[in-house]
Amino acid sequence: MPTFPSRPHRRRRVLAVASGGGHWVQLMRLRPAFDGAEVHYATVDPASRDMVAPAPVHIYPDANKDTRLRLILATLRLTVIVLRVRPDVVISTGAAGGYLAIRIARLIGARTVFIDSIANTRQLSVSARLAQRAADLVLSQWPAVAARTGAQYRGAVL
Repeated sequence: MPTFPSRPHRRRRVLAVASGGGHWVQLMRLRPAFDGAEVHYATVDPASRDMVAPAPVHIYPDANKDTRLRLILATLRLTVIVLRVRPDVVISTGAAGGYLAIRIARLIGARTVFIDSIANTRQLSVSARLAQRAADLVLSQWPAVAARTGAQYRGAVL
């Protein structure tokens, strides 16, 4: 009986996406969860590279619903990032760029998780509400918000 060479096991590829400020801080708190994975980061601030070196960092334009042209540019850039990285999993702590990355990643079959900001104590953010229609899992960091919105609660990042 012939033997076939085994394929080398490829580490799970994660694309971790967050805009700047508190979203980035919360994503950085999740880093231990990525142990053993090949992690790529996507964010709006090039200075963030130093925090995660030597991991690859991809930069996209910061945008929101009020900056429509920048939102289009962010979508295009995030499409390029997702197609180049080909992640198995996309995880985001927000905001708009994280939602966009999740939508794009779903088109290539990636699993997706959106973790809403700890700052949203009463309701889900706009990005999290949109992500509920696209992500495999949307988490709130507040049990009451999760209970009211259909998101899940699994604890707080901070």
